[in-house]
Amino acid sequence: MNAFVLNRHGHLVFPSNIMPELDFSTMETLEQLDSVIRRDFETKAPSGTDILERVRTGAYETRYDLMRDVALNLFWANRFSITMYDKRPTRWADVPRTRPDVFLPVLEPWEDGEAKVTGVQQAYPQLPARWNESCEDRIFDILFDVFANRRHHASTLPALKPTVAEFLQQPGNLTFRLPDYDADYPVYDYTDILDVSEDVPELEALHRWAMVLHNQYPWDRSKVELAEVGDLKDDDYVVAFHPRDKEVRAFLRRLRVGAQPRHAAAPRESRPPVRPYPELDVRQRFSVQPRIEALAAVHGDQVCSNDDLIRNTAYNWSPMSADEIASKTGIEQREYSTLPVEELALQAAEAALDKAGRQPEEIGGVLVCTCTTSRLIPSLATYLCGQLGMHQVYAAYDIIAACAGMPYGVADAVRMLQEVERPVLVVCVEKFSDKIGNVRTSRMIFGDGAAALVVGPAPEGADGDIDYMKTYASGPASEVNSILWPNPEFDNNITVFGPQVKALAGRYLAQMIDELGKLPAPEGRDGSLMDAIDLIVPHQANKTMVIQLAERAGLTADQLYFNIEQVGNTSSASIPLAIHDAVRDGVITEPLRVFAPGFGAGAVAGYTVMRVDPAVVAVQAAPAPHEAGTTEAPMPAPTEEPTPASEEMREAFG
Repeated sequence: MNAFVLNRHGHLVFPSNIMPELDFSTMETLEQLDSVIRRDFETKAPSGTDILERVRTGAYETRYDLMRDVALNLFWANRFSITMYDKRPTRWADVPRTRPDVFLPVLEPWEDGEAKVTGVQQAYPQLPARWNESCEDRIFDILFDVFANRRHHASTLPALKPTVAEFLQQPGNLTFRLPDYDADYPVYDYTDILDVSEDVPELEALHRWAMVLHNQYPWDRSKVELAEVGDLKDDDYVVAFHPRDKEVRAFLRRLRVGAQPRHAAAPRESRPPVRPYPELDVRQRFSVQPRIEALAAVHGDQVCSNDDLIRNTAYNWSPMSADEIASKTGIEQREYSTLPVEELALQAAEAALDKAGRQPEEIGGVLVCTCTTSRLIPSLATYLCGQLGMHQVYAAYDIIAACAGMPYGVADAVRMLQEVERPVLVVCVEKFSDKIGNVRTSRMIFGDGAAALVVGPAPEGADGDIDYMKTYASGPASEVNSILWPNPEFDNNITVFGPQVKALAGRYLAQMIDELGKLPAPEGRDGSLMDAIDLIVPHQANKTMVIQLAERAGLTADQLYFNIEQVGNTSSASIPLAIHDAVRDGVITEPLRVFAPGFGAGAVAGYTVMRVDPAVVAVQAAPAPHEAGTTEAPMPAPTEEPTPASEEMREAFG
C-alpha cells in the first residue's frame, strides 16, 4: 500500500490509516498478534455496553462524539476479519469441507444488541451537530446501517477461525446465514474512499471510516441471521473466511507448528565511561583545516499540513485537533517527497557539487547519513558514487546515526580530509513518509528531505570553518531503544517513545552546553565558546520539547533557529536543511559562528561549532504547497544592505 496518495481534490490521503493492513511477516505467535490488535483496535474502542451506558448517562455532547464511538466499536468488532481474512459469501453446498485454508467464524448472539441499537438510534437526533448537520447525517446513515444489523457478540471473537471440518464437529456452532446473495451488492470503490472531501477534516476522516466499515458486509445486512450448522440448507449462503494474503497464510502455518517467539537478552545496567571524552579542537588537532565549500538542500515536494493529518485520522488515534498538534510539537506542516530516497540524495549531492564548482573526480570520499535508506547492498553512498560517475574514491559508506547524522558525518569528513586532502561529500537524507504507517506520534513529527555539504581542505595557512566537534552515543537501554524501526509491536512502523526521547535529548543538550561553557572563546576573545556563538541551529526534533530543554539548560528561545514548523523532523537532514532555510529566509546574512547540536535515536548525539558563510549555500526557492493547486508568493529577496546578524536574530525571533 502506498504511503500517501493525492486524490482528485489534490489532498493527501494515507490509505494505511483507514484500511487496516498488518504486517504478518514477523509475527510468530498469537501473543504478538494480540499485542498489536489490543493497541490498534481495543484500547481506544468502547464496547456496545460502554456506548449504551454513555447514552443513558448523557455523556455524549455532540453527534460526532457518538458516531466516532460507534465507528471505533465496529472496527474493534471486525479486528480479525478486517486484518486477516477475505469474507466470501458461498453457497453452503459449494463450501469445501476439508480444505485447511477455508474457515467459518463461530459466532455468539449479541447480548442486549437490540437495546444498544435502539439507544444509539434514539440518542443521535437528540444531540446537536458538531459542525455540519447534513454531512453528519449522511455519515451516520452509513455507520448506523452497519451497527444496527450486527448480530454477533464481539468480545469472544478469536483470531483463529475453525476450518470447515472443525466447525462441523460442533453441531451447535452458530455462523452467518444469508438466504440469498447479490454479487453486485453496492460497495465503495477504493477511489471513492480516497476522493472523499468534506470541509471539516474530522468529518472527512469519519466518512472514510464509515465507507470502509460498510464494505466489510457487502450483502443485504437486514436479512442476515445466525444459524446452527444443522439448520443450513444447500442453497443458503454462509460467509467463508479465506486468508487475505500469503503472509497471513504463512502466519497461520507457523501457529500450527507452534513457533516460539525470540526473546532478547536483558540489558545490563548502564555505567558512565571511566573518564569523559574530550572535545575535538579542530584547529589544534588537525593539520588539514576543513572548509565548507557548499551546502545544498532538497525539500519534499508535497506539503502535509496538520489539517491533512486530521482528515486522515486513523482508527487507532485519540482525538486531536490540528491546533493541538501544533501546540504539542511546534509543527504546522511537514514536507513529504514523491521521490525515492536515492533520488533525494542524488539531487542534493549534484546541487552541492555544482555550488562548490567541483567535478565528481575531485571528490575523495562520499558519506551518507541516513536512518531510512531503502538499500543495504550497495550502500547508498556507493550507489551515489556510481550515479555521479566517480570511478574511484578513497571511501564511501553510510552512517546510521539518525538525528545526530550531520555531526557524525562532518566529524568523519574532517578525519578523512587528513588522509585524502581533497573534498569529501557529506549527504544527509531521510524519507520517513513511507515508514510511518498509522503510528500517530511518528506521523505528527517526521518529514522527508535531503541536504549535502562539500567539506574541502582550506588553503594552506588559512583558517577552516569548523572550530570544535564532538560525538556521543549510548545510555540506558530504554533511551537507546526510544525510537525503533522496524518495530514488530507496532506493525514494523517507526515508533517513538516520547519520555525516553526527552530524557536522552535533555541529558545530551545539557552536557553539550556545559562543555561549551567551559571552553575558551576563539580568537582570543573574552568569555567562553558558548558566549561566542551567534546562532544555535539544533536538530529539529520537536520545537516545543527542544525549547523546554534549552531553557532548562540556560538558553533562551530567541537564541535558536527553527524551521520545523514548515518541514517537520527530517532527522539527519534537519540541521543542514535548517541552515539552508535560515539563509534563504534572511536570518543568516553574513558569516556566523553556529552551534549545531543533534540528538536522537539510539541515544546518539553530537555537535559541530562551525562558521557558516551564506555565500556557500545554494539557496532553493521556498517550495510551493500542493494544496488544491495553490502556490505561495516567493520569499522576498534580502535587502541590499543587510543588517548585522545579531539584529536580524532579534527581529526574527522577537
